[in-house]
Amino acid sequence: MFNLKNFLGTKCLSNEEITTILDTADSFKEISTRPIKKVPTLRGKTIINLFFEPSTRTRTSFEIAGKRLSADVINISGSSSGTVKGENLIDTALNLEAMHPDIMIVRHALSGVSEMISQYVKCPIINAGDGYHEHPTQALLDLHTIREAKGSLKGLNIMIVGDIAHSRVVRSNIYAMKTMGMNVKLIGPPTMMPLGIEKMGVSVSYDLEGSIHDADVIMMLRLQKERQSRYLLPSIREYSNLYCLTSKFLEKAKDDVLIFHPGPVNRGVEISLDVMENERSLILTQVTNGVAVRMALMYLLLGGKNDNTN
Repeated sequence: MFNLKNFLGTKCLSNEEITTILDTADSFKEISTRPIKKVPTLRGKTIINLFFEPSTRTRTSFEIAGKRLSADVINISGSSSGTVKGENLIDTALNLEAMHPDIMIVRHALSGVSEMISQYVKCPIINAGDGYHEHPTQALLDLHTIREAKGSLKGLNIMIVGDIAHSRVVRSNIYAMKTMGMNVKLIGPPTMMPLGIEKMGVSVSYDLEGSIHDADVIMMLRLQKERQSRYLLPSIREYSNLYCLTSKFLEKAKDDVLIFHPGPVNRGVEISLDVMENERSLILTQVTNGVAVRMALMYLLLGGKNDNTN
């Protein structure tokens, strides 16, 4: 069952809603392997990508997802929007809605912007990332990739490593993974670990080497220097020595452990090149599955049912 008007985060999603999205994504993934990668499912619909923050993977993934469903996709960046001329963000959204789009996809550097816009416009809003808050479609594509590789989600041990404090991916994943019965451990420097984050139902460690042995999935995070108000590490080299996933660390992990990274990757800082190219790395599979998950969301928000579409 899927009755959401907007998709603003994973915090309030039920197990059934997440499962519906993942099942629907399964049915859409095959479309991307066809010689002609397009179905008429959303023909005549208009989708606006309203991105006030730089993005390559997310914006392109949403654009491809919409076009593969035959929707008309309009891309608007912060530098080309009316806000550059001093227009209020809400006025920008209202003016766009006056053109009768069917979905508006919003990405912004400030937390809560997608939810704020949803209170003023009538068309469905999809949160494509807002500040430190959430990046819910990334969490869903992560779950889709894990389920595809492992067969199920419940009971899996997930280790998320790196810049926890500045990652919106972490928050969306924690909410979704806990809802699906997964165990989450956060690893990172003390200066990058939010105080009290254990209240979200996760465990915390500062030792990558000592924690890696029981992980079913290792998710490495980007060191987000652009989001830090002050530098939180003595040096990149020290961070890399302690928290970069290398073959040496990987030797202590399970033989069937999966390796994830939401991107973009700082090679040699968060993950070594040989580990990126390891057969257990599903980083590019995450990107592939992101298109299917976003196709599924657009379809479901516009009233689609969980069945395959020709």
